[in-house]
Amino acid sequence: MTAPASTETLARPAPGWRRDLTVTVLALAAVLAWDLTGLDLPLTRLWGDAGGFPWRDQVLTAIIVHEGGRWLAGLGLAVLAWDAWRPLRPGPTRAQRAATLAFVVASMALVPLHKRISLTSCPWSLREFGGVAEYVSHWLPGVADGGPGGCFPSGHAVAAFGFFAVYFLWRGHRPAPARAVLAAVLVAGALFAWAQLARGAHYLSHSLWSAWLCWALAALGFRCVPLFSRAT
Repeated sequence: MTAPASTETLARPAPGWRRDLTVTVLALAAVLAWDLTGLDLPLTRLWGDAGGFPWRDQVLTAIIVHEGGRWLAGLGLAVLAWDAWRPLRPGPTRAQRAATLAFVVASMALVPLHKRISLTSCPWSLREFGGVAEYVSHWLPGVADGGPGGCFPSGHAVAAFGFFAVYFLWRGHRPAPARAVLAAVLVAGALFAWAQLARGAHYLSHSLWSAWLCWALAALGFRCVPLFSRAT
């Protein structure tokens, strides 16, 4: 008589560490390349002028995407917490689900912690957009721009990109849904990044760095935590 199938099964082999490393390095190179172009400020000027940013307080950007994104992230965290307590579908163990929730929370904490010590001000604080600051690259640590600072990298983008860890959790169990999650995270993150760019809340590079940090944290966590050694 065969034993009933467990709701917590071992994962099938997932893509190897070389692929994860390649994606991480290429993504880092792309973000660095964007920084080197110096296009952050010119791109931002397409959305604002001396009178400020017309999209800053629009319903679409400020309410639906910005505030709605926060609520959506909160709902996602609640679903992950429930799934760790009572798994919704067979696959990873409860411990793995709980650890994934911890990775997501860590991503959402890492960026705000960095922002607190950042001297980079948001675009809407620049003098040319009606503020008081001068543009200073975030590659000049310790150099103040005359504004309030605390704007690098993008905290709002993490409301989407922080869920990269969910893709890593499921890719060895249910590859197709995992890829769907990855696509959804990327689309939501791009939408959040656009809204913050249009509002003058962040440069594009701020969101790109948030995306890379979240991906790197998830990839590193799933490679280095023994709990996932058989799932990655």
